[in-house]
Amino acid sequence: MIAIRTDEEVARIRESGRLVAGALDLAGRIVAPGVTTGALEAELEKYVRDHGGTPEFKGYRGYPAAICASVNDQVVHGIPGTRRLREGDIVGIDVGVRKDGFVADGARTFPVGRVSELAGRLIRVTEEALGAGLGAVRDGARLSDVSHAVQTVVEAAGFSVVRELAGHGVGTELHEAPEIPNFGEPGNGPPLRSGMVLAIEPMVNAGRAAVRTLPDGWTVVTADRTLSAHFEHTVAVGPAGADVLTEVRAVQS
Repeated sequence: MIAIRTDEEVARIRESGRLVAGALDLAGRIVAPGVTTGALEAELEKYVRDHGGTPEFKGYRGYPAAICASVNDQVVHGIPGTRRLREGDIVGIDVGVRKDGFVADGARTFPVGRVSELAGRLIRVTEEALGAGLGAVRDGARLSDVSHAVQTVVEAAGFSVVRELAGHGVGTELHEAPEIPNFGEPGNGPPLRSGMVLAIEPMVNAGRAAVRTLPDGWTVVTADRTLSAHFEHTVAVGPAGADVLTEVRAVQS
């Protein structure tokens, strides 16, 4: 079953989304050569807790950290720690926040200093793919319309969508129905209805689509060790399109 949220519930998810947006804004100000991913985690966790939220990832199915920080060939679920960012790296920061019983989830990939043309283009195309997916969200559309829109942008740029991971519903739990692949033919899957809340998240590789998981059991990397980028928004389906709940005015630190 795909949950249909009331206006009040969507408003409460938006409050969690405000903290996701604020944490990601803060990450963008902190990311720089020499900063460790553990330091990023500490600052973002403090921000979330100081503003009345809790980091949804911490302890989720045993995950050990408050955020995910995925560097270069790490696709998602990179565990923050002592790794120090270097000039030319890219880092995907994924944040989930629970506030007053409701969850929002979002991610952005940031350049660390000056990056290669390829890295910059990968980041730009992945964000554009997210925008295309959001543009396909509306009452009455089919779920695969979103998937197809993402895939079209990515593959037109010569990149690959990760096929083993997907977006998801979100609301009272971090992962709810439906699963939202980033590929597929349009016109398939369940119809979208106003009040559904979705986490749409293109994960895009510069090389092949294949991925593997490191021995830590969490960190997913590209099988060919090429770069990967990740963007995500939590959105509510509305009659006029996507109401983005993680791109609202953030709570300031």
